[in-house]
Order: sequence, then C-alpha cells, then structure tokens
Amino acid sequence: MPASPPPLHHQSQHHRLLRSVLVSLVASVSTLLLGVLVKVGEGCLKDQAMHLMEQWNNSIEVELLAVKKCAICLRSLRKGQGQAIFYAECSHPFHFNCIADNTKHGNLKCPICRSKWKDVPFQAPRNAPNFQRAGSLHAHVSPYNVPPVQIEAEHFSDDEVLSDVSPDQSLSSRPHAITVKTFTEYPAVSASESFSKFGVLVRILAPPLDNTLPHHRARAPIDVVTVLDVSGSMASKMILLKRAVNFIIQNLGPSDRLSIVTFSSSARRMLPLRRMSGGGREDATSVVDSISAVGGTNIVAGLKKGVQVLEERRQHNSVATIILLSDGCDTQSHNAQNRLDYLKFLPTSIFPSNNTSREESKQPTFPVYAFGFGSDHDSAAMHAISDASRGTFSFIESINILQDAFARCIGGLTSIVARDVQLKVRSASPGVQILSTPSGRHKNKIFDQGHQAVIDIGDLYAEEEKEFLVFLSIPVSSAVDGEERLENTSLVEVSCFHKGSVSVDTVQVEGERVEIRRPPTLSPIDRVLCLEVDRQRNRLLVTETIAKTQRMAEKGDLKGAQALLAKQLSTLLTTASSQAGDDLCNQLEAELKETRERMETRELYERSGRAYVLSGMSSHSWQRAATRGHSTTILSQGGNSDTSFTSSYETPSMTSMVLKSQILNLAPRE
Repeated sequence: MPASPPPLHHQSQHHRLLRSVLVSLVASVSTLLLGVLVKVGEGCLKDQAMHLMEQWNNSIEVELLAVKKCAICLRSLRKGQGQAIFYAECSHPFHFNCIADNTKHGNLKCPICRSKWKDVPFQAPRNAPNFQRAGSLHAHVSPYNVPPVQIEAEHFSDDEVLSDVSPDQSLSSRPHAITVKTFTEYPAVSASESFSKFGVLVRILAPPLDNTLPHHRARAPIDVVTVLDVSGSMASKMILLKRAVNFIIQNLGPSDRLSIVTFSSSARRMLPLRRMSGGGREDATSVVDSISAVGGTNIVAGLKKGVQVLEERRQHNSVATIILLSDGCDTQSHNAQNRLDYLKFLPTSIFPSNNTSREESKQPTFPVYAFGFGSDHDSAAMHAISDASRGTFSFIESINILQDAFARCIGGLTSIVARDVQLKVRSASPGVQILSTPSGRHKNKIFDQGHQAVIDIGDLYAEEEKEFLVFLSIPVSSAVDGEERLENTSLVEVSCFHKGSVSVDTVQVEGERVEIRRPPTLSPIDRVLCLEVDRQRNRLLVTETIAKTQRMAEKGDLKGAQALLAKQLSTLLTTASSQAGDDLCNQLEAELKETRERMETRELYERSGRAYVLSGMSSHSWQRAATRGHSTTILSQGGNSDTSFTSSYETPSMTSMVLKSQILNLAPRE
C-alpha cells in the first residue's frame, strides 16, 4: 500500500501556500471568462454575468462541501481530527491554519466565492506572549481582531424599544385640523334641464407642522426599513449610495427607527430596528460604511427580509414603510417567459393581490417607496410593487441625484400629520346620484344606490393637498306637492374622518354642503366654467392618455402612441384653464411633450421612456411627488416653478429637505 500523506501540521508552509494559490486561480477562472460582460454590461446584463460567475463558483463549492474538504489543502474537514475549523462570514469552512496562512499574505477574499472578508483568522507569532509549542504550530486569535460576524437571528423580535417620550397629541385633537373645500363645475343649472355628468371638486388640505414643538414631536414617528441592492452592478454606485443612505440616517428623528437590509444573490438584515439617536445612529452609519457590492440580484429575498423586520417587531411606531433601491432585474427569481411572474412570491403585506384567501386580509399593508437607478433596472416590476403597496416609484436617471430623491421621500415621511384619512360624500337631495369618483389608486366605493361614496386617502404629509372630482347626475328641478320650484338644489354633503399623527382617536371634519342655483334661464355668468374643476379634469384626461400610450408602446405601437399624445396635447391647449395660464396645465403640457420625446424610438423607450412614464403614472395615481429623470430642481428663491413634473405634488417639507440635500452636496467634503 502506498504510504499515507503526512499529517496536515507537518506539511510545509510553502506547500499550503501553493495549494491556496492554485485554488484561488481556479475560482478566478469564471471572472476571467466573463470579465468582458461585467465591464461592458450594466444592470440586468451585468447581473446576469455575475449570476453565471456565481454558478461557476457554486459548482466548485458543491464539490468541496459534498466531500467535506478544505478548499486549500483538500484534506478532510471532519470534526475530531485535531484540526481547528474556521467558518468564514460567507459560511465556507477551512482549516484554521490553512486559511490563516492564506490571509497572512494579503488575500482577504474567500478562495471559493471570492467575497471580501471583514473578519479574518490570525496566527500569533512564535514570540508572542502565552505562545505555546506542543510539537506543532498552534493558531491563536488576536485579541485585537474584529469581533466575529453575528449570526442573523431567525426571528426579528429584537427591535429597540420605542422612545418613552410621549409624542404630542395636540394635532389630533385640534378642531378642523384638515381643511375641506369644494368647487362646482358651474354655479347654476337650469331648473328645466338635467345634467348627466356634473363635476364637483373636493379639495383636502393637511395642516402644517406645529412650529411650537420640536419637529420630531409634531408629526408621526416612523419605522423605516431600507432594502438596498448591493449586487455586483452597484459597485460603481456604492459611494453615492452610502452617502444617500447616510443622509436618511442623519435626518430621522430620535423617535424614528431604522433597519438596514441588503440583498444581492441572497438577503441579509445588517441592522435591526434601531432608534436614530446616539448609538443607533452611529451603528447605522458603521453598517452603511461596511457595505460592499458583489453577486446577483434577488429583489424578492430583499423585500421578504424587509417585511419580516416589520412583521416580527415587538413594538410599532404609528407609521411603517420600506424604501427599496435597485439598478437591475431580479436574476434569481426571474422567469424569461414572464418577467413579472416572480412578483407572486412577494408577501401579501406589500403585494395584497397574492392573498389567495377570498377573505380580505386584516394585516396592514406596508408602503414600498421604490427607487430604480439607471437604464437597466426593472421599472415595470418596481412600479408594480410600489403601486400595489400604496407607495411611489421614482426613476433615478442619474445616480448623482439619488440623495436628493431620498431627501424628497424622507421630507414627506417625516412630516405625517394625519393618518387613515377617509373622505365621505353623501347625496343631499332626492334624485341627485353619485356616478363616479375617479381617485387614481386610492380605494373608492359607491354604495346605497349612488347616494353615498367613500375614498380612502391614507396618510397625509404636512400641508399636502389632494383633489378629487365627484361626478353627479342632477335631475330636473320640479315642484313638490304643488309648491314652487326651489331656487337652489343641494347636491352633496362632504365630511372627512382621520386619526391624528399619533392618536388612535378618530377626528371628524365637517365639510361644506354643496349647493347650486336653479334659475329658469341661465345668465352669462352662470355659464362660466370653474377653472379648478377644469384643471382637474385635464389632469385625469392626460393621465388616462399617458397610461393608454404606455400600453400601446409595450405592444410596439410607438407611432400610434405618439399620435394619441399629440391629439391630447392639442385638446389640452384649447381648455379654459390652459388658456388662462394655469400652472398645472403648463406642467401637463411639458409632460406630454417629454413623453412623446421618450417614445420616439424603441431603443429610447426601453432605455428611459418606460421608467419615466411609469414614475409619472405613480405620482399622478397617488397625487404624491416622486422623482423622475435626471434632475430634482426645486422652486427657486425667486419663486419660478420647475418646468419638470417632479415637483407637481411637492409639499413644503419635501422642498425643504431637498434644498438641505442640495446645500450639503455643494459643501466641500473632507
């Protein structure tokens, strides 16, 4: 029989080093073969290359782990053979002595998966204190070494306790905290005529933040989970991503809590829910600084982990949300035949349509504010996720504006002054029927044979304004029991219900009783169209047209889409509100033109048109500001409005936070 190989501890240091180098070379072959794709690719292309690399490396890993061998010396890793075993943070095992020799020569990457290590084994020198020699070199762990990586908890019930400072409840108890105002399409309708689709505009305006209180006590505290794409294609964007996330950390209040989840081929919770004060803020900053980019893109795993953080927390702030960031397509769950098929794997708390039960789920829905970077992110999927969860989708065409985009989002989330807002409309006269309440993605319901309607608005930011058109059927004004015709007809009664920023008590705000005159004949002033109603009708028509052209573009009919956009632009310019120079109509005009430009060719539509259109649809559907394009220009000091549509629904708190970000970006950095 051949002589058995010498024990591992008798092998020469050069022998082990040679094996280490050979294994590293084998693991690097995939990088060499796919290097061209990684260099020239972006987003989906680059992620697919990274995915192929992982499959190559995984094949090596499977072979080694199947036989339980050290990847460096190729000897057994079974326990009880007198050798210490080192488990790296990427979960790959090695003999301690083998990997210590490997890292001693500056190789800080895993020989199998090539992930960079933050925690490495250390061998004490022979002359170190307490060094003992017992026939072989024994490994010691340096007392100065970085603490070992913490194993991720199976359950996330380790959130930091909420602040014991009682939030102020003055906003929730203040009478008429929300302002409700109505406008009728015309001031009068002839008594002898009916009107089949009469418009009534209902405007809801949230109160400002109470400036007599500290900012964090004048609004609802929030729990935020950032779900960050750290796949290989994000490597060149890491500096700006970290800077943007650190901006979030610095601008959350001491009652807010933040958790950080990262995902590439798999997902990991890097930071449990921590209050953003003192140590929590420092820990969050350290976690962000430690993030590196490697691997593929598994959006589903990242979102599942983010949802788990919120669902398993012990205590709840009154508002909870997820911020999702990605520059690529899901390379792990992606189905080539149906690119959105993987969305069925998302939790129902962010994608309610995945609920297979016939009964409506009672669990809360966590809004996902999605941010897509560059030209290769999956805008269709990110829009679908944000749309289903009551969040918004922002298209970040230039990574340089990422911090400003985050600032706009955080400016809103840190200014919530009213929760669970609900608008109720009730018919006020016999024969007056509610026909429709177009409300975008806000849930609405008409019941009681058209006599009542409800619109669920959700949370409102400070000074946020939302407008809803209610279309009515108005009958002929007839005499009742021989009496003369009434001079006025009451149309509807409007009321609003909501909770305060922290209170669970419901506040009712009584709106106006909407009436119109019913003269026998109409005077010229009775025929004057209300510009507020007209401009909202224009917004609805433009939004519907853009949604229709987006569907046409997906089918390849760009020529037809451009013709429809041109027709809608001509119609818009003839309306009363547009000719009066209304700001909203000017912005709608600019949006139609920009959409046409981004649908000129298939290549242009694929690169930026789809994301631009979907981001705009998201903003209109929720009447909430989202960033899109390559600029976050805000209102100038001179009061000139931005010609882009990104600031259409921007609140003062959003504007202030974006300005803060821009000033910070102008400041010199050390």
